[in-house]
Parts: sequence; C-alpha cells; structure tokens
Amino acid sequence: MATITLIDDDENIVASIAMTLQAHGHTVNHFHDGVSGLEGVEANPPDLVILDVKMPRMDGMEVLRRLRQHSEIPVIMLTSKDEEIDEVLGFNLGADDYMHKPFSQRLLVERVKAVLRRARPEGETTPADPAGAAGSKVMKRGKLTLDPARHDSLWDGKPVRLTVTEFLLLQALAQRPGFVKSRDNLMDAAYDDQVYVDDRTIDSHIKRMRKKFRQVDPEFDSIETLYGVGYRYREA
Repeated sequence: MATITLIDDDENIVASIAMTLQAHGHTVNHFHDGVSGLEGVEANPPDLVILDVKMPRMDGMEVLRRLRQHSEIPVIMLTSKDEEIDEVLGFNLGADDYMHKPFSQRLLVERVKAVLRRARPEGETTPADPAGAAGSKVMKRGKLTLDPARHDSLWDGKPVRLTVTEFLLLQALAQRPGFVKSRDNLMDAAYDDQVYVDDRTIDSHIKRMRKKFRQVDPEFDSIETLYGVGYRYREA
C-alpha cells in the first residue's frame, strides 16, 4: 500500500477521497491549500500526490511547477474546470494523470492503482514473473542508459530526471531504435487500459522529455518526430 498526499481546498472532497483511499489500505496526508501542501510533500515525500488545480494561496499548477523543479513524484491533477488548456498545461508541467470533477470514487481508486503500478520499479515484480524480470534489465542505447529497477535515466553518464510517464515512454521508444511508435503504441506503453488520453498528451510528454535531455546535452536529437505517424528513437 502507498502513502498519498491529497491537496484540495474542498473539505468534503478531501474527507470523501481520504476515506475511500484509506479503506483500500493507503495512508493519506491531506492539506487544504497549495502552500501547506507543497511544504508537506517536501517535508515527507509520498508515493503519490493528488492535487487540485484551483486552490487558495497557491494554485495546483504552481505547486506542480515547483514540485517538478526537484522531484518526480507521480501526480494526479483534479479540476472542476472544462477548459482543455488546463489539462494541456498540466501535462506540460509534468502531471502523470488528470481527472475532472465530479468523478466516481471507484474511478479514482482505479487511476491511483494505475499510476502506482506504473511508478513501481520493474524489479519489484515477483521472481516467477519472467516478463518483470526482463523488464528490470538495464538498457543501453548509444549515450542513453535506462535502469527500470532504479528508475534511473542517464545521458552520456549524466542523470536526467524523468517522471514515471516520461520514463515509460522513453523506454518504449528505446526498445527498438529506428522503429516508429505511433501515439497509440506509446499510450499503450505508458497508460493502463482504463486511462484515456489524447494525442496532445503524448506530444506534451515528449516535448517536456526533450527539454530535459537538452538541458544536459544541447545537441540532443535522438527522439525524432515523424509527422502524422509518430515518434522513433535514434541511437546517438
């Protein structure tokens, strides 16, 4: 079971979500504004953050932006807004999933399970699971090194901090250098069946990932876009 930090200014929603998650065995720490929530996450990093967008003192987008400056803890964003720009901005800032209010508690539990499963190092699978054992092997592709068991990503020996979703997308691309992965292929690699995202979500993650690698190597160009087709990894 996991430790989850819930940040939302609606006390009724907080009480409802906390009760549901605790009933499923999770430990829940909750905060009612962005400032105290960010401080709480930084003081005691959880396994997952559930973060509302619209809050007093500091909104969820700013909390996420500051959190992503030094941490890749998985984040599920909550919003009562309908504007698509909020969702796109959230993914651009590094959110791992997004839910629109109102939502069912059952759906939230499934989303939490999905994100935690994706965040769990491959090495934590049982020895009887050969697929898990294979997935835990260190992958080397040119200057890139990926270690799923440690969630480590290195470029030319230098660490590049990736979110869970970014790591899974890069792993899927790097498994077969030179081969094109459609956006649908990448969605399947990074998200469970019950999570539905559109093409722009994948594009946002790829854009953010490229930016991170270019901070380490300004010449980084190993993730290629094939317009109208998808993406592929080119060994450096």
